[in-house]
Amino acid sequence: MRRSRRAKIIATLGPASSNKATIEKLFAAGADLFRINMSHTSHDLLRELVETIRAVESEQGRPIGILADLQGPKFRVGTFEGREVALTLGQEFTLDTDKAPGDGTRVHLPHPEIFKALSVGHRLLLDDGKVRLKVTAIAPGKVRTVVEAGTKLSDRKGVSVPDSDIDVSALTPKDRADLDAAIAAEADWIALSFVQRAEDLLEVREIVKGRAGVLAKIEKPQAVERIGAILQACDALMVARGDLGVELPLERVPGIQKQLTRAARRAGKPVVVATQMLESMISAPVPTRAEVSDVAIAVFEGADAIMLSAESAVGAYPVDAVATMDRIATEVEDDVNFRSIIHAQRTEPEATVPDAIAAAARQIAETLNLPAICCYTASGATGLRASRERPQPPIIALSPFVATARRLSIAWGVHCVVGDEAEDIEGMIDRAGKVAIDEGFARNGDRVIVIAGVPLGTLGATNFLRVATIDNEAK
Repeated sequence: MRRSRRAKIIATLGPASSNKATIEKLFAAGADLFRINMSHTSHDLLRELVETIRAVESEQGRPIGILADLQGPKFRVGTFEGREVALTLGQEFTLDTDKAPGDGTRVHLPHPEIFKALSVGHRLLLDDGKVRLKVTAIAPGKVRTVVEAGTKLSDRKGVSVPDSDIDVSALTPKDRADLDAAIAAEADWIALSFVQRAEDLLEVREIVKGRAGVLAKIEKPQAVERIGAILQACDALMVARGDLGVELPLERVPGIQKQLTRAARRAGKPVVVATQMLESMISAPVPTRAEVSDVAIAVFEGADAIMLSAESAVGAYPVDAVATMDRIATEVEDDVNFRSIIHAQRTEPEATVPDAIAAAARQIAETLNLPAICCYTASGATGLRASRERPQPPIIALSPFVATARRLSIAWGVHCVVGDEAEDIEGMIDRAGKVAIDEGFARNGDRVIVIAGVPLGTLGATNFLRVATIDNEAK
């Protein structure tokens, strides 16, 4: 199945979409990857979902990516005597190490690492930011605060500390077990939640050992400040706007989205824009006009992928949500202004031979109005370099490894095809032409660009470019 758009769509699976029939419909509607949220997924269900996706992949004859999203550290307050308390603006409220049920003046906070990180003046955001506390005093095992926003608080609500660096690994014991299960199930991407620093990713990379791509979810102000180092340590980036909007002023989130998207594009790392993109479609068959604009902006920015969360996981219209996102992205990419905006955001290639080859392929293909750029890629690096250029023609990535093709399903404009490695350069040219015809991108007599690493099979050594005419024998 050939997509008519360049941006990719990620659909989260959940109770509304975990059976094979619905997964088939989601793929047909436009989903390129499926996200499995490990916050709500047992290891048995993970294996079952992966097997189902692979069965759909086999029937469709197209590589499908799987993203396993780790939960990350979760901080929560304790419980209250009546399960809920009323708060008054300006009142004092204490968080302490006392395990007794809380009341309207205090509550247990079972996280010593938060106590260590706080200073007077720091904020604590509870219940997704609905309650905001400001630290006024700190004593052993006790933090005094004043209520700045919010009127009630109930049991086990989440706690965020946007002003503090918390000395805790982004990989919890649950995450480690989930990571092992995801790798064993051969997930293609691992998403790490609540990344604060590049070091958070190194532990995951050491465990993964290249068996999956590592995606950093940017949800905290500390990660935004250290985005350069984080981009060097990860394989892809997610702009997780939900938690960013809790820990940062909401009006800053659109600008940060643009900042992160452009930084990832400069680095040649795939970038995903996520959270509440078509939120109203959880319960309605059509989105709001504002949501349509939100999705369109991400596509105009050149994001590699746009993601549905609750819309496809628990919503009443999961297939409609994917189809709607597909139509929006397609319409944006057909817009008269799209190419000029993408071109204006393009950065100069790195001073390497592979990057220069990818940039030259894009320029030649656009100058000659060629129907496709064909790239041979074993590791996926050549495909990502071609994608970084955001060329007007589609990119056909030919790989001998299905794992590489699945991982590239996240990359902008890349259409992946799995097949045997060519034996020589002429065989490589002939196969590229045949695939371009078979996949519906070109016709006999058309010219295509072929880029690869020579000698064939050399990882990460893109050094070959040829403009080739597809002849009758390639049919």
